[in-house]
Amino acid sequence: MPAPPESLLQTAIDPDEYLADDPSRPVGIVAFDFDGTLTVRDSFTDFLSWNAGGLTWLRGLAALAPDAIRYLANRDRARLKGAVARQFLAGTPLDDLEARTRAYAEARSRSLLRPDALKSWRYWRSRGATLVIVTASPECLVAPFARGLGADHLLGTRLAVDAEGRLTGDLDGANCRGPEKVRRLREIFGEDVRLTAAYGDTSGDRQMLAIAVHAGFREFSERP
Repeated sequence: MPAPPESLLQTAIDPDEYLADDPSRPVGIVAFDFDGTLTVRDSFTDFLSWNAGGLTWLRGLAALAPDAIRYLANRDRARLKGAVARQFLAGTPLDDLEARTRAYAEARSRSLLRPDALKSWRYWRSRGATLVIVTASPECLVAPFARGLGADHLLGTRLAVDAEGRLTGDLDGANCRGPEKVRRLREIFGEDVRLTAAYGDTSGDRQMLAIAVHAGFREFSERP
């Protein structure tokens, strides 16, 4: 995984100092990556394992071996994610999936979410920030967490649904990673969007961090 630029390894500013220099300044938009930033592990993989159960999960992983080998050659994350979605979710009614993701969030949230990330989230909420989760995980999976946190917007990878309301196993649009995160933010907030703060933990967050005043790279480390 490419290392982010050195400038992103440092905290750009202290949030309190940024706000204190002009108390009347609107706080603005604060964006959080989800997996590895708000959470301690990848939520999509964890959900699929939890939802499928041990033996079905292992059989599915075995069936995905050729796709994993292709990924090592082409590094196409979107293609691999589509293969995983087809293996474990194709044909699932969207209503059923939404019910399962709600159950997953209820079962896993306390062991999944980082306490120090939640503290930062609450801090920005108390200052009146517009809070956005921007994630490569499927929107339908992260949605129960976003609602529970009171997020103003959720931007994530979308899964395609057919005319009968069943998942096809394909992605609906691009994988929400790297430049796509910024494109999605601009879609909501305009081409000149500037974030008050952004938090991420991988090279896939680099472009989002680059448009933030406070760029928090791997700022959170606490485990539940």
